[in-house]
Amino acid sequence: MPDESSAAAINTIAVIIDDQLWNGEVGDSIRNKFASPVLGLPQEEPLFTINQYPVKLFEGFSTDSRNILIIKKDNENKYEFKKNEFATPQNAFHISGKTSFEILEILEKNVPEIIKKMREIEITHNQKIIKDSLLDTKKIQKKFSIDLLIPSKYEYVMRRKNFIWLKSEIVSGNKSLIIYQIPWKSIHPNNAVNGVVQVRDSIGKLYIHGSAYKTQMVTEEAYSPYFSKTALAGNKAYETKGTWQMKNDFMSGPFINYTIFDKANRRILVLEGFCYAPSKEKRDLMFELESIIKSIQIKK
Repeated sequence: MPDESSAAAINTIAVIIDDQLWNGEVGDSIRNKFASPVLGLPQEEPLFTINQYPVKLFEGFSTDSRNILIIKKDNENKYEFKKNEFATPQNAFHISGKTSFEILEILEKNVPEIIKKMREIEITHNQKIIKDSLLDTKKIQKKFSIDLLIPSKYEYVMRRKNFIWLKSEIVSGNKSLIIYQIPWKSIHPNNAVNGVVQVRDSIGKLYIHGSAYKTQMVTEEAYSPYFSKTALAGNKAYETKGTWQMKNDFMSGPFINYTIFDKANRRILVLEGFCYAPSKEKRDLMFELESIIKSIQIKK
């Protein structure tokens, strides 16, 4: 096992495939699946940035990617996943088939697992980067009995009884993380999406205002948010992604909201990341916020 460490940019994958396959149906399928638009962003941005290399160039700089997809025509149909094959940490996915059609079939069947593994390794990598310089989170621990990995570039901008707002300034914009808790029965499972939106809009009205008079953060009504059930810190949770806007103002941007049903403490805990970055791509900004939220540990 080589001791080379993976050093690729975040959310980048190396696809090792000959040009003939890349320029045909197999390549189209890979682009459709791995460079499909990220849900919840105001403009289209790809899930992963794809770097394609022909098989003969495979030896060399492409092997230090954290995520490698190796696809070729061969005399057997095969799907194989190898961990840390050429570098650490790394996912290497090998797909081979006798024909393009057979390669497509294998790809189609395994894409959900491949994307899940790729996203997990990227989250872990992002959290490792965050650990290099951490914010002191004692105020969050004391108020909410949770621990989070938050980069030191974030600052506390507001603290209230059941609410904390942290912000990190970037060129021409900012990233924000808010944490709050609400009573256990505040969101009913039968009306979960509306419940999440109503709660976040009420928090926006209370705490998140623009510089102009009577401006407050609301959920963008023109687009329905993307909603899914998940689990976080061992609890049932809802993930909601969408667009926020500042009412009576021109500001807007994406948000990712995790509503966690903390059964042991009989409360609903909400962690949300949002950003305002009109002139920047937002995928990696939001991915950092997702990585912070997914580092949560709830103290018993």
